[in-house]
Amino acid sequence: MLIVMSGLPGAGKSAVAEELGRRIPAPVLSVDPVEAAMWRAGIDRGQPTGLAAYVVVEALAGEILALGQRVIVDAVNDAEEAREQWRTLARRSGSALRLIEVMCSDPDVHRRRLAGRRRGLDCFPEPTWASVQARRAAFTNWRADRLVLDSIASPADNARTALAHLEHSGHSGH
Repeated sequence: MLIVMSGLPGAGKSAVAEELGRRIPAPVLSVDPVEAAMWRAGIDRGQPTGLAAYVVVEALAGEILALGQRVIVDAVNDAEEAREQWRTLARRSGSALRLIEVMCSDPDVHRRRLAGRRRGLDCFPEPTWASVQARRAAFTNWRADRLVLDSIASPADNARTALAHLEHSGHSGH
C-alpha cells in the first residue's frame, strides 16, 4: 500500500505521518530532507531540486512497494502533477493508493506552529507564513477521494482516525 500525505507546510502532516508510520509500521519517506541532502551535496539551488526530490522519493517508494511492504510519502503534494506521480506509481506497482490530506482549521495555530518549527534540516530554510499563504492560494483541488484530517487534533488521534480509515478500506494489513 502506498499512503500519500498532503498538506501545506506546518499543517502537521509530518507529525501524523510519523505517528502513522510507527503504528502500521511503515517507513516514512519525506521529500524535504531529500532536497536538503541534495543541497548539502553541492547541487545548485537553481536546479529543480524540489522536483528531483519527489522523483527520488518515488524511486525509493517503488523499491519498498516491490518488496510487498507499505510506505508513507510525506510531501506537500499541492499540484496535480505530483498527485499523478503517486497514482502512476501505485498502478505500476500494483499497490493500493490511499491519500491523506492534513490541514489546520485554525490559522492562528498554524501560524504559531510554523513560526516555532525547527526541523534541523541543514541548509533548508523554514517557510514563512507569507510563503505558506501563497502556496495555499495555488493549492490545486483534489480530484480523488482522500481522508482529510484536522491537525487541531493530536497526531495520535489523527493516526487512529487514519488507521480506522485504512482498516475500513480493507487494506491495512492488520
